[in-house]
Amino acid sequence: MNQILITEKLYVTPELKRKKRMYKIDFFISVFLVFILSSYYIYAEYDKNKNEEQAQEVLSSLSFNSDLVDDTTIKFEDNATIVILNEEDTPEVVISSTVPDEEEEERQEVQQVEQNIQRNTYKTPSGKEYYYIAQVNIPSINCRYGVINTWSDELLKISPCYFWGSEPNKVGNFCIVGHNYRNSKFFSKVPNLNNGDIIEVTDLTNKVVKYSVYNKYVVDPSDTNCTSQNTNGDTEVTIITCTNDGSKRVVVKAKAIQQ
Repeated sequence: MNQILITEKLYVTPELKRKKRMYKIDFFISVFLVFILSSYYIYAEYDKNKNEEQAQEVLSSLSFNSDLVDDTTIKFEDNATIVILNEEDTPEVVISSTVPDEEEEERQEVQQVEQNIQRNTYKTPSGKEYYYIAQVNIPSINCRYGVINTWSDELLKISPCYFWGSEPNKVGNFCIVGHNYRNSKFFSKVPNLNNGDIIEVTDLTNKVVKYSVYNKYVVDPSDTNCTSQNTNGDTEVTIITCTNDGSKRVVVKAKAIQQ
């Protein structure tokens, strides 16, 4: 008996053609999205590294003048030493004893000396001028940057910025904010700090003050209690950065070590 082999014929229906076409479209869209995301990641990393290089170049050019007079913390009023915390807080009386006339006159003369601080002024690509008011160094995480005199989204890409509070190494709470790039740049390692770690701040008079970390916690972005200037007369520094997922803020507080 002869066997007849019958091959099953595949019929290409309009529905099958449509599905095949959709698969091709989905494939090309996927490839395009992967390309876009990869390009964005590469550019973001390039931008971060470029900002890091710029921050370190400027840091190496910073100069400090030890001849400047450090006279901006206190003033005398009604024979009492008043600590000025900020424009919104009520001045806090730290010492209410009478100051000898000669000592008071001498300190008032020092306060009246006008300082011509030579600052190197820089410009952002948008034309905004800025300068550096301090240097922050955190040895335990190998973090050292200049601190810009004010902050904005553009400036935060250049270096950590002064956010709020007292001047560097003055009575009050000197608050610094910086990016967490999750790549060891800028304040990426700040969340790893522990109590007892040292933060060094060098101001424009070349005065270096060491601060010891005493607290670290996480808050919502809208919570600004960490910037309070009520320090009971202590000199403090607060470091603020993002959590790794960017949803909250890491706050590190440190108090000046008595020297």
